[in-house]
Amino acid sequence: MLRLPAFALFWSAATLRAFGGSVAGVAFQVLIVSVIEATPLQISVLSALGVVPYLFLGLIIGALMDRWRRQRTLVLTSIGRAVVLAVIPVLLLTGTLGFWSLAAVVLTLGVLTLFADSAAQPLLPRIVPRDALVMANARLGQSQTVAETAGPALGGTLLNLVGAPLLFAFDAVINAVAALLQWRIAVAEPRPAPRAPGRHVGHEIVEGMRYTYGHRTLRPLALSVHTWFLGNSIVATVFAVFVLRELDLPAWAFGLALACGAVGGFAGAVIAPAIGSRFGAGRAILVGRALVVVPWVVLAFAPLTADSGVAVVLTVVSAAQFLYGLSMGIEDANDIAYRQSVAPDGIQGRMNSTIRTVNRVVFFFGALLSGVLMTFLGFQPTMAIGAVIFAMAAVVVLASPLRTARHDDQPDAPE
Repeated sequence: MLRLPAFALFWSAATLRAFGGSVAGVAFQVLIVSVIEATPLQISVLSALGVVPYLFLGLIIGALMDRWRRQRTLVLTSIGRAVVLAVIPVLLLTGTLGFWSLAAVVLTLGVLTLFADSAAQPLLPRIVPRDALVMANARLGQSQTVAETAGPALGGTLLNLVGAPLLFAFDAVINAVAALLQWRIAVAEPRPAPRAPGRHVGHEIVEGMRYTYGHRTLRPLALSVHTWFLGNSIVATVFAVFVLRELDLPAWAFGLALACGAVGGFAGAVIAPAIGSRFGAGRAILVGRALVVVPWVVLAFAPLTADSGVAVVLTVVSAAQFLYGLSMGIEDANDIAYRQSVAPDGIQGRMNSTIRTVNRVVFFFGALLSGVLMTFLGFQPTMAIGAVIFAMAAVVVLASPLRTARHDDQPDAPE
């Protein structure tokens, strides 16, 4: 894949931004907890601000990405991130960083990330042949996994060595370099036809939703991934509390278990293209959807307690995280590649934004539901419910035409 010049530039920029984001993520946590000494309510607000842009702007920006030049959008968002990140050292050095200024930074970065994500997914099919989309997404997934694994450790080290101002300045430079790489991508993006009289962006959003949920295979794919996000919001919320509080796992062991999940994700992304090629996109997605049920069933019913011992708890939790990551690595590359290959270019932005926006709405309310379930049922019953929901996501694939879908299916134009 890296022999394709356009993809090599796209991948390099995405990898740099992933590492920069993971490194800076540590510094953001330190700023929130130690520098501005945010209250629990303020921490929850800052966390929500990362999702808010998707809830209010996701569908609109998705529609715009079917009319704007996606490469130019990527370049401008990287430049914008570089500028915003460069502001943080200035605020730190002048002693003016507070809750509201940090909230403005987080919200702005969230909006820029939304633009970047909305442009990147529909741009990839323009720079990569359809038969190479799974491999391309697998390469991007591998980079993301490595960044999420090594980035926090590197960020913690750099934070101790150079301090937060230089760390954010470093991430700003990374985004500037990413913008330069994205600017060099050679891609033809035809100008869309002008809107018919009386049509506006609202009509295009509705058209994208109708296409997504009216499509023979995209509809079950979207419903399956929405269901998966509901299950994931529940288990992701309960996991850390269960492991750290109920099982009393030390922080170093918790970090090691998470690292096993990252290793599983990398392994899944490595084998995803082979599984998709051999069994088809639908069956590859089904494998990932079914496999993710296993680790949460194990954690829900395993007779684990704080008295089981660190070695036993760590072994079970690490194995569960590995399978969890493996399932996501397998399905992500095949899921995204199939969407990119089956939808025509003119509706890619709206189709992807429709699925992505609903996913985040589902995740938001699922996380709230998880808190209620933990309070009234306990940790392990809550994970069991998450496992059942994951199983439902697999059943949607199994019982639909998506099961036999292949990556070489021809794109279907919107009606």
